[in-house]
Amino acid sequence: MAIRIERLSSCTGVLLSVIVVLLMPVGVAAQETIVPLQLSFSDPGARSMGFGGAFVALADDATAAFANPAGLVQLLRPEVSVEGRHWSNSTPYAVTGRAEGLPTGNGLDSTVGLRSATSEYDVTGLSFLSVAFPLGDLSLAFFRHEYANLEFFSETQGIYGGGTDCCQVRWWDQRATTDLDIVSYGFSAAYPISDRFSVGLGAIYYDASLVAQATDFLWNEDTVASFYGPNSYFPENSHVTQKLSFDGIDFTLAGGFLWKPSESIRIGGVYRQGLEADIGTEATAGEAIDLGVPPGGLLFRASGIPVDFPDIYGLGFAYRGPDGRLTLSFQWDHVEYSDIPRSLFLDDQTIDDANELHLGAEYVFLGSTPIIALRLGTWLEPDHQMRATNNDDPFFRALLQPGEDEMHYAAGLGVAMQHFQIDLALDFADRVDTVSLSAIYSF
Repeated sequence: MAIRIERLSSCTGVLLSVIVVLLMPVGVAAQETIVPLQLSFSDPGARSMGFGGAFVALADDATAAFANPAGLVQLLRPEVSVEGRHWSNSTPYAVTGRAEGLPTGNGLDSTVGLRSATSEYDVTGLSFLSVAFPLGDLSLAFFRHEYANLEFFSETQGIYGGGTDCCQVRWWDQRATTDLDIVSYGFSAAYPISDRFSVGLGAIYYDASLVAQATDFLWNEDTVASFYGPNSYFPENSHVTQKLSFDGIDFTLAGGFLWKPSESIRIGGVYRQGLEADIGTEATAGEAIDLGVPPGGLLFRASGIPVDFPDIYGLGFAYRGPDGRLTLSFQWDHVEYSDIPRSLFLDDQTIDDANELHLGAEYVFLGSTPIIALRLGTWLEPDHQMRATNNDDPFFRALLQPGEDEMHYAAGLGVAMQHFQIDLALDFADRVDTVSLSAIYSF
């Protein structure tokens, strides 16, 4: 069997909610860095989570400052809302396998298609804080919201291509890390146009930081056994390290409305503008190959490259029974993920916009002291993975494949007293499980 051992470029095949790809000039490296960006587009508060995120048509507490600012007019007295969340993330990525052709059965080359692994990361923190207060007809609120908090680590090794009996190729192996943190601070105001219709506006300030790094490695030795064997990621086998980062701020706008055509029916809508960040990238030389500069030397640097995060549109419908015990709520969210590749002028990959569908129900035991509420919800998170549109590169096409839709299932419990309310909710899905505990105090 003839083997052609080629040093081909590689990328980490991360399949997540949002992926940014920044291409290096061919003269420097054919490497592509794929960065996972796990963003939280769900409304804050454990009560909203228990409804499966179907909250825009309700928005009847201090979390309305973010969920739908028009709902702030429903507050009769000042409220403070605080929420803590625990996220358990499982981020999949392609770790080994075949981009094309059939496996030889040697060492790592024994998988038909690609085999995935997951990067596990748990984080607990203050996810939302707000204070809201009515001032006559006008209602105001200030809030802090954790938009994203993600760490990611991957080791990709042994992705092969070529014919079964001849000319085997192995992509560069790669080690990659990502650290992402986005926090928003906002101000919202609401005003009733009439007894049944109100509008709200918000201004949001984002503080965002991202550091993503990927290093390409040769396999351990120039032998057939090493070609099919695992990588030890020795520093002397490093080829090129690419770093992608941003650390900046942006101001965006949000708006919403709330309409009550009857005592039982509510219709709400919201729009949130996505932030824009200026990203930078640089590439430095490794030790394995002489690229004209010493190891660690700069090969390429660019900055001020704008990338747009998704705009979001939401529309909801809620029904509350005459006795106030049963509430049903539905919400449609349109997330414009295609803003990301469009802003980067990428023509060989794309992300589909997502139409999320949220459904939830609440039953309140009004006769209990304190008042107890039980909630159930579910929502559909459509596939919004970056996928290749260029069929000429089998490796690129294999690693950037369409994903699958994902269902979330939620449950919640609320306890309400005269001035104090506490809520607990759980949201389960394949890629992330979330636990939320929130409290609201009115005074």
